[in-house]
Amino acid sequence: MSRIIQRKSSAGDWHPADIKAALEKAGWSLRGLSEHHGYYPTALSSALRSRYPKAQGLIAEAIGVDPEVIWPSRYEPKRKAA
Repeated sequence: MSRIIQRKSSAGDWHPADIKAALEKAGWSLRGLSEHHGYYPTALSSALRSRYPKAQGLIAEAIGVDPEVIWPSRYEPKRKAA
């Protein structure tokens, strides 16, 4: 019996597979978008795992939405401790 391990993402953030699918629908791959912008072929894929504002912006632009739509948890205002 095989188990599927689902990667946890912050509430509201798009799943990496959804980001890749949206890029593909827009005519891009992460590799192609990276190379188009002069980055190492795997550079933009880092944005799927951790904060990388420049990469997030390039991915969002290619999809046609704001980065805040794809990664709302990364753009939430910081809460101050009481």
